[in-house]
Amino acid sequence: MTHALRFFLLLSISISGGGWAQSRLDRILQQGVLKVCTTGDYRPYSFLRADGRYEGIDIAMAQSLADSLPARIQWVPTTWKSLMRDFSARDCDIAVGGVSVTLDRQKRASFSLVLSVEGKIPLVRCVDRPQLHSIEQMNQSAVRIIAPAGGSNEAVVRKHLPRATLMLSHDNAAIFQQLVDQKADVMITDVEEALFQQQRYPSLCAVQPHVPIQYGEKAYMLPRDDSVWKRYVDQWLHLHQADGSYRALARQWRAATAG
Repeated sequence: MTHALRFFLLLSISISGGGWAQSRLDRILQQGVLKVCTTGDYRPYSFLRADGRYEGIDIAMAQSLADSLPARIQWVPTTWKSLMRDFSARDCDIAVGGVSVTLDRQKRASFSLVLSVEGKIPLVRCVDRPQLHSIEQMNQSAVRIIAPAGGSNEAVVRKHLPRATLMLSHDNAAIFQQLVDQKADVMITDVEEALFQQQRYPSLCAVQPHVPIQYGEKAYMLPRDDSVWKRYVDQWLHLHQADGSYRALARQWRAATAG
């Protein structure tokens, strides 16, 4: 077979097969390495322990994905502010750890099947809940709202609470103690995180968890232009959801980390 003919056949397969010849699935299978971006600061999904190991619902799921290939995981640490830049610049195969689906991210990446449907709600000190029970009460310059820099929580604050005083944090895990210590008044976050953290910090209370400020979905973030890799991840995730193993894993980690 001539080089010209070989090139034509590979090009035809690529066009007709949705990018099969260029899929990172083939690269992962050949190299045996799965590159996973994660922030490590969002319990119970992803948390970086003091000993340097990651743990959580999505960490366990990432290991399951790697085992299915099979491949070893190369963890790529990132932050919410630098997630999109790191995902592309460091060539991650997938990003996990409580990632919200947003239109801004969808412009530059793709997403797996939806993991959960929830939304954004306030988390406040329980003693302040009567005075901070509505958007109108929170949307005042005297109210200090804290959010991780660059994430979907910051975007919700800027959209729905423009008159409040916004405080940006580069350490998501430290925000809850700042609320307890009265260094901030409100955190806007996902229902899942608010309910989880109020178990760990008895002085904090979720506000109207059944009436989110904004609808939201969680999924795994994937490269934008690789349909073959997305189909593999979606099928792997579908099987975990269909047989109940994802729900069981989520219950296990929520119970383990809430205590």
